[in-house]
Amino acid sequence: MFKGASSLSLDDKGRFAVPTKYRQQLLSEEQGALICTIAINEPCLWLYPMSEWYEIEARLQKLSNMNPRARRLQRMLLGHATEYQLDKNGRILLAPSLRTHAGLSKKVMLVGLLNKFEIWDEDRWHQQMQLDTELERGGEFEASPELDNFSL
Repeated sequence: MFKGASSLSLDDKGRFAVPTKYRQQLLSEEQGALICTIAINEPCLWLYPMSEWYEIEARLQKLSNMNPRARRLQRMLLGHATEYQLDKNGRILLAPSLRTHAGLSKKVMLVGLLNKFEIWDEDRWHQQMQLDTELERGGEFEASPELDNFSL
């Protein structure tokens, strides 16, 4: 399971090095195989270990392509899905189309969200964190029955 936020740099080719704390797990459990696609509801990318992605694909495959919303979801996630293999230095070269979609600059944030990572432009990440904090503190958020009984 992935957690924490790491500030990383993209090199001139669009590569970033996966932090060492995740690298060994990805190499031993996933043979360094990952899938990156666009996030459908925020200006970031989703990076999945291959085993997690297979579960996403199976769920997407069960959706009816006659349903316009399901077809859009399939098109967005599968159409942008790009396979990656960690190189010998633990780096991933992000496709220009994915970098453009997320508006990535030289500084990015890799954010662990249990079964996947989000990849954000660092400035956008900080803006999003400020907005999320303000919304939570102000109580201006949508009701969610799943969180009604959640406590920390």
